[in-house]
Order: sequence, then C-alpha cells, then structure tokens
Amino acid sequence: MNKTLKRNLLLIAVSLCVLPVAAQLSSNPYKFLGNITTSYNVDAGGGVPQFYKLWNQITCENESKWSSVEGSRGNFNWSGADNAFNYARNHNFTYKFHALVWGAQYPGWLESLSPTERFASMTNWFDHAKDHYKTLPMIDVVNEAVGLHQKGNPLMKETLGGSGKTGYDWLIKAFEMAYERWPDAILIYNDYNSIRWDLNNYITLVQTLRDAGAPIDAYGNQSHEVSNISESELKSALKSQQDALKMPMFITELDIDVANDAQQKSQYQKVLPNMWELPYCAGVTLWGYVLGSTWVGNSGLYRDGEERSAMTWIKEYMQTDAAKNAVGPFPGTKKEASIYIRPASQKVAKGDVLPIMVRARMATKTIEKIDLYEGNNLIDTKTQAPYLFEYSSTSTGTKTLKAVVTTTDGETYERYGRVQVLSGETKRAPYNETLPELPGTIDAGEFDNGLSGVSYNKVSTTVLKSREKFSTVATQEGQWMDYTVDVKEDGLYTMDVEVASTKDGGRFHLAEYSFDNLDFLTDFIDVPNTGSTTEFQKVRCSIKKYLTAGRHIFTMLVDKNVYKDANDDNNPFKEAFYPFYIKSMTFNLLPTYSLPGAVEAEDYVDSKGGAIVATSGGFAWGNAANGDWAEYSVKIDQAGKYSYEATLSANENGSTFNMTLVDSDGNETSLGLVKVPNTVDKDTYQVRTGNISNPFKEGLHTLRINIKKGSCNIDKINFICTEPASGIDNVVIDNDNTGDSYNLSGQKVGTGYKGIVIRNGKKIVIK
Repeated sequence: MNKTLKRNLLLIAVSLCVLPVAAQLSSNPYKFLGNITTSYNVDAGGGVPQFYKLWNQITCENESKWSSVEGSRGNFNWSGADNAFNYARNHNFTYKFHALVWGAQYPGWLESLSPTERFASMTNWFDHAKDHYKTLPMIDVVNEAVGLHQKGNPLMKETLGGSGKTGYDWLIKAFEMAYERWPDAILIYNDYNSIRWDLNNYITLVQTLRDAGAPIDAYGNQSHEVSNISESELKSALKSQQDALKMPMFITELDIDVANDAQQKSQYQKVLPNMWELPYCAGVTLWGYVLGSTWVGNSGLYRDGEERSAMTWIKEYMQTDAAKNAVGPFPGTKKEASIYIRPASQKVAKGDVLPIMVRARMATKTIEKIDLYEGNNLIDTKTQAPYLFEYSSTSTGTKTLKAVVTTTDGETYERYGRVQVLSGETKRAPYNETLPELPGTIDAGEFDNGLSGVSYNKVSTTVLKSREKFSTVATQEGQWMDYTVDVKEDGLYTMDVEVASTKDGGRFHLAEYSFDNLDFLTDFIDVPNTGSTTEFQKVRCSIKKYLTAGRHIFTMLVDKNVYKDANDDNNPFKEAFYPFYIKSMTFNLLPTYSLPGAVEAEDYVDSKGGAIVATSGGFAWGNAANGDWAEYSVKIDQAGKYSYEATLSANENGSTFNMTLVDSDGNETSLGLVKVPNTVDKDTYQVRTGNISNPFKEGLHTLRINIKKGSCNIDKINFICTEPASGIDNVVIDNDNTGDSYNLSGQKVGTGYKGIVIRNGKKIVIK
C-alpha cells in the first residue's frame, strides 16, 4: 500500500476513534495538548474555561503521588486521583499516572523501615495502584533520578536493589514491576534539566535502561528550563536526545515562567512548535495554566480569568495545519507494540556468543516475524516466540542493534539497543565443566569465568589470579558475581550463606537476570558481626521465586559495606571500607512436612514480613509483627484431632497469632489462636501447648500462620494427633504384638508399650 495513502487512512480511522466530545485546542489524532489539576481541582474556576474545553489530557499535579495516596501506612486515599481519572474518562480524553517512584514526594514513614520492608511496601504500593486502576494509558514510572539529585533518591535506589550490573538496576526493577502490572500502558521515564544542564546524564540514563531491555516505552522532558532557551539550543538538544535514544518522547511539564506577556508569548512561539511538530513527540502537557496556582510565579496562561497573550497565540497555533497534521508515535495515545531488546549481558568478549531475546507483544495485531540487525547487517530472523537470537562479533566497540517487528498486516515496528564488545579472549563459561547441582553447595570463589563486566565486577585481583585458593571472597560495594548452576528439582528453596565480618551493616542479595524479568531471588540480607574475618556464621534466607529444573545463572550482588571511621587507626584493612566475606551458599529444597510431626517455621514457602533469624540450634521465623504471615506445605498422613506444641519467644506481652489449614480446594479450617508468652528476650524460647478443636483431614494442605497482635519469633510447631479418625468404633483387648502400633498421639510405640494403641485401623488395649 502507498505510504501516503496508508497514513491518510490511518488519520481518518484514528480521528473517528478519538474524536473529542468538545472542541479542545488540539484536534490532532496523533498527540494531545494536556494540562494538570489546579489546586487539587480539575476545573480552575475564576472565569477560566472548563478544563475539557481547552485540554485533552490530564495529569494530577500531586494527587496520584505515593505520599498523597498512602500518607499513613496501609491507608490508601484515591479520591483526588479518581477525580482526574474519571473526568478524563467522562470527557473521552487521556490520563497520565504521575508518578510511581519519586525520591521527593514519598511517604515519610518509609524512612523508618529496613530495605526489605521498604521493598515490600513499594511492591504493595504498585499492587494497590494496579488493583485500583486495572488499566492506565500512560505512567510516569520513575521521576527525577538523574544524578540522585532528589534527597530521597538514595533511599529509592537502595529500596529497589541498588546499582546492580548496569548501574541503574533499581530503575530497571521499577519498570519491570510496572510492566508486569500494566503491559499495555505507555511506560515513561521523566526528568527535569534534561534539555539543558543535565542533557548528557539524562541520555546516558535512558539509553542504559533501553540497552538493558527494560520495558521503557518513552522518555519525558519536563521542560521547566526552557523559559529563556534559544531556538537553536532547543533544536540541538532535542536532536541529540533522539539521535541517541530513537524512542518516542513526551513533553511532560512545560511552563514558560515569564512575567511580561509579550515575552512569554514570544518564547512559546519559539518552543512549542519545535516540540509539537517533531514526529517522535507523542504529546505536550503544560504544567498549570492559572497565574499564582503553579509552582512558579509567572507561568500561568490566565490572569484573573483573562487569557494572556501566550494563551491567545496557543489557541491560534493549534488551529494551523502544521499543528493539526503533525504525526506522532502513539495514535490515539495507544501503545500497539511492546518491543524490548534484552541481551543476556550488556557486555560480551570478542568472538563469544551472546544470547539476545527480543521481547515483543502486540496489543491488537499478530507478529509475523522479527528481524534483528547489527547496524545494517541482518543477524537472524525469527518467526516464533520466544524470539531468541545468538550474536557474535569479531570487532570490539559499542554495537547498535535494531529489532524490526513485522505484523501480518504488513506494518513494521522498530526498537534499538546496544551491546559493548570487549577485547580479550576469555569467553564466558561456568567455573567448572561440571555445574554445581541444587540442592547443594556453591563455593563463593567459584563464580563464572569470563571478563570483568561480563561474569563479575569489582572482584579482587588476588582472587582472580589464584581462584582455586580462594573459596572465600572479600566483598566491596557494587561488586557482583555470576554463578551458573544446575537446578535438579523444581521447587521452593532456602539459601544458607556462610559470612564473616568485623562489623554490622553489610548487605547483599541474590538475583536472576532472566530474559523476561529482573528477579530478586532473596530479600536484602544483612551481614552480622561474627567477631572476625575468619569466624563464619550461617545466615539463612528464602528463595522467593519457584525454581524450575535446568540451567540458571544466579548473580550475587553486594549492596552495602560499612565505611571506615577515618580516626580508626587499628583497622587492618587497606580499603576505605570494612569488607565482609562470603564462603559458601547452600541451597536447600523446602520440604513438605508430614503431620503428625514438627513444622520448622523458617521453612515457609511464602511469606509477608518477618525474617529468618538464627537461634542457638538453627533458625526461626522472627520479628514477625501484626499483619505478617507465613505459609507452609504440609501433608496430613493421619486424620483426626490434634494438639500442638509451639516453640516461641517475644519481648512483650500480648503477642498472638492464629493458624489456618487450607486444602487443595481452597477450603479453610481454623486451628485457633495461639498466645505467645513474654520470654523477655526474643533469643529465649518457651513451649506453648494447646488443643485444636477442628479435626484434620488427610491430604496436602497449606498451613498459614497470621500474626494478629504484637511481634514474636516462631521456632517450630509440633502437631500431635491426639485422636486419630480411622473409622474405629470399638476397642478390643489383644496381647498380640505383631504389626506397627501407635499411641493416641500418633507416635509409633514399641512392643513393650501398655495401654490403648492403634494397630491396623483398630483401637487395641494391650495389658
């Protein structure tokens, strides 16, 4: 089909689909001219025209920010955001959610939490937003992260996993979390000073996200800094961005803070057309339009209900053919194609093979094929998912990749990325020819072979030269190491890590960089002070993802070291920090516990809150507080009535939890409330006993523990069958000692036992 004809037909079709209910300033079907709420209201009042008569896109200035919605932990107030969302829906124009992650306006209570608790709260925030807004057209996923210039950005960075492999893993994680919940939304990175003073840093950040395969769909220029920019500087900056990023762009917060009406109009005449008419510009949002009601003093377009000269000109400009006919990347502000180039690593040795996945998803169309190019050279073509390619280069340097998706109607969609080919002949490979098998143990020094930046980062030269002598690895912040392993059994696992440190405060976590996600396999693990660098202690944590059998590459990421006191002359280390040491990682397959029997509380298959803590004899589920829960896989071998013996501790009065059994059909059986004794110290445990009124039924179940009040540690719970349900009606006297016998608690007894026993489904009195 002729391209001009195809474009005209698309214009007509989109126009019919998104025709506004009223004559807003923009009638362009490819892009919107939007604005924000005014002092928490949609319509500004004061003689200013109603919002929908001017604008066809709305962003909440503050109402949808985390601090506004969840100012009090666990209490969500969506009323302000709903006003804008429903207004947009009722007037048939688009809405942008602003913003999920921002190091400025986040809830104050977040600062008092641990990194693990903050990540759980962040996940909860995303989940509640998804529950409330099932679909969203556009989202500012992350706001203002360049240079960590917001005071809370270090907190956000730590919460979301830190720098990781790319330097921006925390931002990649945020986009993955957003894409998991809203795959059809246009996911945007938004920042200020991106056109002028932070241009290069901004490009580097967005480019890194794109090259790593993060599900970022567009970049957003706030544009607060353009009140006195020249036309040539603006054009140059926007071109530099697009040349590097080759992605859709939004102008997200445009204002011209100029008091003189004529000067403000003149600046809009320089700025707006040079943004609006760019074919990769998807829309322009002005940041406020009433004088005195925006964050800067002179940016308003209405004064005392009367439009300023700039507003008059904007109305005139939006009626020109240039404004009406400018094309854009998202017709109707709808995302048709989600295309992300995801290399297994951002770096590869020259001549080595790098697997690359093109993650591709169409909203309404069907993929016919995907071509992957390096520059103009075709690497390969794939016609079926998963779209997995193999790339190799004989020359070094930064290589540009391009994925071209062709749909069955003949349309094409593009996505760019880059990989860095390194000099050096060491190809990526597991440490040994025989992979470590899980369940099993991995020595920390046996990380994968390869080049720095490919298989490891910031590992000491001493270890690299004599690795067979170094099963123990000294850590430093920003260090990571890959381990290729063979998981032999599907299931949920725990990991015991042997660590040593002379200080508290070190932290690490385990992750897996799959083609579909950046998975945090563990919570953030705090390293205890073990007394010396050679005195190791086991720290246990849960693997949060169900592991499937087969080859995996796990990455150990060092999140934090303790920095030295400059006045500490007795410190034996040469570094500027106290390293901690990792000796080994042992992976244990979580059991399905048989009842009657004991359930070890640290072996949960899923949980919210709490942590695995060490005890004198092993581990416990500890520091579990009100609202926390843990679930266990149990198999009830003997139906009947039960009692329990729970080994518990608490350092306060009144802590309680309840227990519930859930069968395979989802039916719940309450096991009652357990009152936890005050043992004064959480490291001191006592046994609390009780009877369970509701009988147990045979089969696989989920045991769920819910903390109802206070805080406690749970070491184990022993379930004892006190009255088996086996269809036994009569008790007989029998001194025949053949066959296995069980007492009424379900415990096997010997031949010398006297009294009532269960044998072959009968109650028997042995005298």
